[in-house]
Amino acid sequence: MRVISYNLRKNRASGELVALAERYSPNILCLQECNTIDLPAEVGNLHLADSTHRNRLGLAIYYRRDRFTAIRTQTFALKKSLHDRVAAPAHERLIATRLIDNVAQREFVVASFHAAPLTALNSLRRNQIRSAHEELSVLGPGLPTLMVGDYNYPIFQGKLGNKVNQSGYDLTLSDTRTYTRYKFFRGHFDLATSMGLIISNVETLPQGTSDHMPILVTATYSDEPRMQTDAAHHLANPAASESVSIERADFTI
Repeated sequence: MRVISYNLRKNRASGELVALAERYSPNILCLQECNTIDLPAEVGNLHLADSTHRNRLGLAIYYRRDRFTAIRTQTFALKKSLHDRVAAPAHERLIATRLIDNVAQREFVVASFHAAPLTALNSLRRNQIRSAHEELSVLGPGLPTLMVGDYNYPIFQGKLGNKVNQSGYDLTLSDTRTYTRYKFFRGHFDLATSMGLIISNVETLPQGTSDHMPILVTATYSDEPRMQTDAAHHLANPAASESVSIERADFTI
C-alpha cells in the first residue's frame, strides 16, 4: 500500500492535494494542519474518512474506496503542551481509521498524528507518541497499524526509536529531510511508526508551498492475517455467506 502524509502549513498547501494524488496514486492520504471546515469529500479518487472537529487546524484521513472499506474513525486528545494550553490550537492530535483491506482480506489501522511543537520538550512528545500507540491498540487490537504525521522530533531520534521499539512499534525515517523552514531545525520532522508491517520505503516528495515536504510510505503486511472478520470474508466471498451489513457487523477482536 502507498500512504502519503502531508502537513499543509496552516492549510496553505491544500491546493496541491489533487495533483499529489494523481501523480503518486496513494491508497491513503493523511493530513495535518488542514482547514477541516472546508475539506472536500473527495480528493481525486480518495474519499474523506473523517477529520478532527475541535482544532483550529486539524487532521484528516482520505482513503481509496476501491481498496478499503472504512469501519470506524476516531479522534483522540493527547497530553497538552504549554503551547496548547495558552494558544489552544490543538485539542485533538490524533485521528485514526480502522479499515478492511478488500484486496488482502484483512483489517488495518491507519492514523494521522501531529505532535506538540518545538516549544515543548521531547519528553512530552514521547508521551504523546506512547499514548497515541496505546489508543490505536484499543481501536484495533492486534491489527497491523501505521501512524504517520508531523512528529516534531528532529533530534535525538535514536532515543525515540528505542522507546518506540519497547512498545512494539518500528520507527522509520524518510530518505531525505522533510522540513526546511528554520536554519537550525531542518531535518526529519515527518515520520512513520508501524506495527505488523514491512516498510519498504519512505520517500520525501518535492517541496510545495508548505514548509514541510510530503512523505510517501510504501508498506506491506509482515505476516498472514491471523483472524478474518465475517465482514471481510463476505466482501471477498459474497455468495458464500448470508448478507452482512458492515455497519451492523461486530468487528471486535
